[in-house]
Amino acid sequence: MTLRAEAPAAVRLRRFTRAERWIHRTTAALMGVCVVTAACLYLPQLAELVGRRELVVRIHEWAGIALPVPVLAGLASRAFRADLGRLNRFGPHDKRWLRAALRRDKRPASRPAGKFNAGQKLYAAWIAGATLVMLGTGVLMWFTHLTPLMWRTSATFVHDWLALTVGIVLAGHIGMALADPEARHGLRTGTVSGEWAQREHPLWRP
Repeated sequence: MTLRAEAPAAVRLRRFTRAERWIHRTTAALMGVCVVTAACLYLPQLAELVGRRELVVRIHEWAGIALPVPVLAGLASRAFRADLGRLNRFGPHDKRWLRAALRRDKRPASRPAGKFNAGQKLYAAWIAGATLVMLGTGVLMWFTHLTPLMWRTSATFVHDWLALTVGIVLAGHIGMALADPEARHGLRTGTVSGEWAQREHPLWRP
């Protein structure tokens, strides 16, 4: 495992292409619509404030159906496919990163990472799986005439509790992003500073 040579702080490194940034923004927007409309459907105070329950249900359903579309469309991008490959590979350095995170060891040398660290890889895998389960259970709840009552009841139970878990995980994801302005800058503009890349992702080769 070889760490990348130090990059000057003034150097800007290309981290994400325009296509990748739009995939992230569109997916985040659709996920945000799903979370907000779900809150309006399940919290009585918000339900009374917003009203028009039927409209909120339709917006929630269509936003959920559209959620995989940006990722599927993004498969046309070579850079996006390459990043999916990076997210799906777990190496020895990722295990070191996780052990350091569990020990709350924030020293850069203790947390080696490539373009994506182990926490980002676990989040990506979890949210992808959760989205597929939410989509499947949501379809069972939507097309009630196609499935037995027991299936719909089970789907509702899984959908509701998984939705709560997704909300908690998303809150943690947003909190981590708010704590790292340079990472947010990378998603907004596509570039990050060499100093940040050397500190946070020393194994990454742009």
